[in-house]
Amino acid sequence: MNNIMMPTPHKILGVIHETNAEYTFRVACDAKIKHGQFFQLSIPKVGEAPISVSAKGEGWVEFTIRKVGRMTQGIFGMQPGDMLFMRGPYGNSFPVDEFKNKDLLVISGGTGLAPVRSFLTYFYEHPEEIKSVNLIAGFKDVDCVLFEDDLKKFKTGFNTICTLDNTKADGYETGMVTAHIKKIPFSSFKDYNVVIVGPPIMMHFAAKECLANGVEESKIWVSFERKMSCAVGKCGHCKINETYVCLEGPVFNYSKAKDLLD
Repeated sequence: MNNIMMPTPHKILGVIHETNAEYTFRVACDAKIKHGQFFQLSIPKVGEAPISVSAKGEGWVEFTIRKVGRMTQGIFGMQPGDMLFMRGPYGNSFPVDEFKNKDLLVISGGTGLAPVRSFLTYFYEHPEEIKSVNLIAGFKDVDCVLFEDDLKKFKTGFNTICTLDNTKADGYETGMVTAHIKKIPFSSFKDYNVVIVGPPIMMHFAAKECLANGVEESKIWVSFERKMSCAVGKCGHCKINETYVCLEGPVFNYSKAKDLLD
């Protein structure tokens, strides 16, 4: 009988220093992964943390990790060739098939860009499968910007707005992501979806601003990837009211998510 809590070792293939606080790790993995799913990453005798997949390819996955505790600090000390323990993938996924042949708006805040990066890359590489993509990516300041090469690439294929909360820099707008939602041409969209991923407070106000611009609740999707814990519904840390986020999420339609947001 398989132990659902037992991780297996996977070799680190590469490490990218995105910022001082976020690194991207490419890890050998042959699992079939859907956009928006996550893994439990662990170091024996140190700890375990749930991390969303930020990219995937033939025989590998990438995780963009922020240094926030003992476990993630331990991962930051690892190098290519080291073994990282993993179990997964877990959770549901973004309904990418529903996005096809429609207009799409993606709003991300900080590391919220990581879990949407894989399907943004998919649509960039398969533009014939999407009517249009609009991206609003917000960061605290220029030193916190993730995936700079990807953002430059996305700007050539998507209507892309990169914004910094309170500072100015060449190539970036200024202001919270909510300040730029009004720039999206919702009136020209016939059939569309909106994806919002970031800190809970950002998702709350971004969704409210979308609704104020005439977006229907059923067209909005959010991810509670920051709520993950054991991933199998045993610890209860991710439970909101009667909903186990790790079992029913982390992706939710806003018609349900509005009652789960803090």
